[in-house]
Amino acid sequence: MSHEHAPPASPPTLRLRPAVTGLLAAAVAAAAIGLAVRAHDYRRLVTQADAEAIPTVSLVAPLGPVGRHAMTLPGHIDAWISAPIHAQVSGYVKSWSKDIGSHVRAGETLAVIDTPELDQRYEQAKAVLARAQADARLARVTSQRWQHLLASNSVSKQEADEKASEAAVAEANVLSAKADVDRLAAQEAFRNVTAPFAGTVTARNTDIGDLVTADNASAQPLFTVADTRRMRLYVAVPQRYASSIRPGMSVSLTVPDHPGEVYRGTLIGSSDAVSQASGSLLAQFEVANANGTLLPGDYADVQLPLTTSHAITSVPATALVFRAQGPQIAVLGPGDKVVMRSVHIAMDLGGVLEIDRGLRPGDRIIDNPPDSLAAGDTVRVAAGKEPPAGVLCLKADGPRAIYVQHELPQIIERVNRYLGYGAIAQVRIVQKPVAVRRKAVRASVPPLTPASESALSGRLAGLGDDPLRQALDRLGRGVLAPRDKKS
Repeated sequence: MSHEHAPPASPPTLRLRPAVTGLLAAAVAAAAIGLAVRAHDYRRLVTQADAEAIPTVSLVAPLGPVGRHAMTLPGHIDAWISAPIHAQVSGYVKSWSKDIGSHVRAGETLAVIDTPELDQRYEQAKAVLARAQADARLARVTSQRWQHLLASNSVSKQEADEKASEAAVAEANVLSAKADVDRLAAQEAFRNVTAPFAGTVTARNTDIGDLVTADNASAQPLFTVADTRRMRLYVAVPQRYASSIRPGMSVSLTVPDHPGEVYRGTLIGSSDAVSQASGSLLAQFEVANANGTLLPGDYADVQLPLTTSHAITSVPATALVFRAQGPQIAVLGPGDKVVMRSVHIAMDLGGVLEIDRGLRPGDRIIDNPPDSLAAGDTVRVAAGKEPPAGVLCLKADGPRAIYVQHELPQIIERVNRYLGYGAIAQVRIVQKPVAVRRKAVRASVPPLTPASESALSGRLAGLGDDPLRQALDRLGRGVLAPRDKKS
């Protein structure tokens, strides 16, 4: 019997060593990869955080020209001549022939006053004149007779001189009585109330039977007549722009009752003094009104061209920053660094500021700067956020235009807030009638033919009487309705 010897078996440890080595290598590789990924993610997060730490800003362009610009100021329109017509004699209004809105010529009668007391005094004065004239004739004849008697030494010279003096006194009494008659005759002429110049009757404050009293300063005028062929425009100009009021300058103006129509006015004078109450200079302009569209007392929006000694730049109010240093505006400097410029506000127009000092030509103004923004900070300009300044045009009619004018700052702020950036900085109001969009009237559906009616009822029979069946019924009638052959 032979014995075969088997080879000795390998120890278990030697068989596991390659597997353990592979696992360790895999673990080391996985750890290295994980560390690399974490390092990459860390660097990416740091880069992203640094990028997000740089604020993003939007830029806005200046709105106005430099050196010369226009300002809208309120103005008051008055008639070229306006005269209150009072009664010159006392009495009762007998009749009136002109009412408000009537065009009158110079000297045309407006009303007639019945003056019974004046008439009696006039007749009495004429009687006194007649008696004075009779006495004067008698005194003159007597004086002549005494002169003849003096020539024959029948009377003394003293007596002749007395008769001559009596004749002279009688002549003076005639002149006095005649002057009294002429005075009363002139008052009689005032019975007719007439227009002092050609114009329009703008007020009538009397009626038939009213008692009127002459020489009463507190009495209401019977009529008011105004010459409106030319108008006077009064504008209060702020003291800062008083130097812009120069002889011969012209302005444009609009009135609410004639939207879209522009009038021109020419300077005819100014007060040459600044009012202590309002701090403004009163300027007076002449406006032609041949067609009579402008009315005395009208309110007007006046576009006043102004020139200043400083360069004026108009910017949106959203670009202003108030800090301890005073009003400032952030501009974008070299290397996208923030530069804070201290500015002086010449005039605050609500949504727009007039800046006369602090800004330079070509400055890139930052709109809506964050409160934390400081000089020297690096910023990023938002892509597509540097559009030219926008102007919102609104169409309004009647009194709504005045209401919109007062709400302009709120309109600008709300529109920019809705859009998310400073899209508009100015609002231009166009006064014209606004068309009201009327709701479209649905055309009636023609009735179905008997065959179509039967087919539709059959298809909807199984649906029951519910909202779906009613909706499908309306749809079916619209589809199956007979069409016009022309369509």
